[in-house]
Amino acid sequence: MPLILGLDTSNYTTSAALFDTDKNVLKCEKRLLPVKSGECGLRQSDAVFHHTRHLPKLLDRLFENSDKTVDIVCASEAPRGCKDSYMPCFLVGCGTARSISCASGAEYIGTNHQSGHIFAACYSAGMFELITHGKPFLSFHISGGTTDCVLVSFENKEPSFTLLASSKDLKAGQAVDRVGVMLGLDFPCGLALEKLASDSKRQFNTVVRLIGPDCSLSGIENKCKDMLKRNEPKEDIAAFCLDCIYKAVFEMACFQQKSLGNLPVIFAGGVMSNGIIRKRMECDLENAHFAQREFSCDNAYGVCLYAAYKKGLM
Repeated sequence: MPLILGLDTSNYTTSAALFDTDKNVLKCEKRLLPVKSGECGLRQSDAVFHHTRHLPKLLDRLFENSDKTVDIVCASEAPRGCKDSYMPCFLVGCGTARSISCASGAEYIGTNHQSGHIFAACYSAGMFELITHGKPFLSFHISGGTTDCVLVSFENKEPSFTLLASSKDLKAGQAVDRVGVMLGLDFPCGLALEKLASDSKRQFNTVVRLIGPDCSLSGIENKCKDMLKRNEPKEDIAAFCLDCIYKAVFEMACFQQKSLGNLPVIFAGGVMSNGIIRKRMECDLENAHFAQREFSCDNAYGVCLYAAYKKGLM
């Protein structure tokens, strides 16, 4: 049975995964890109540089003690599967994968970062049968670059990803990181902001109004700045930020379920690994399913799984 190598070089994580389809074993090596203290991100040129340095070391660790030859290599080529989706950082993984394919004779399969997230989330949540049985479902990809609601449907076993809704401005992950850095946390701020928010006992009466099916998150940063100026506790500011994100995503999900029926909702992306948001969503939203944290944050697991599905191995 084939050995599949998956590569994903997203904006803040270098990741490589191996899927031994004979033993049904998935393993992944990944490393966050370094961001200077007090900053909220990286220039694409810096991201490309760090991916180029990280990837060979990750591959060394991944193939340590392995005596198998890669049969299929798959990489995410872009953030999304639409024509205008492009970020230079993905060229590192894609270029490496194509080079391995040319040199070794392994088959090359291309995908995108979003589909990798969705496949990894379905697998980790125990819902991969939605894909193998070709059943339509909703997926939210909530991260630093996206706050997207996607309809996943199938025609002749070919998956189709239709964007139904998104944030009109700031993305959820950007809100988390900007507020976190504002509070003195290191980027990326997700885990630290969640820990800080867990100390808050305050309840918020936040009202979120959608713009059609879409949301707007730009007000979160300004309101958190105002709270900080008023010397409100940092844990309350962190909790307010997560409360706003939760309510926006919840309202978007309810909108789509009312429009399309009670479809399963699969949550993917680093922001949706947040335990506070997950706990509330599981209680309040019907048919909601979450990936394990490792499979929710940026990873190359889903890239391997996509290739395995395309080759009829799952």
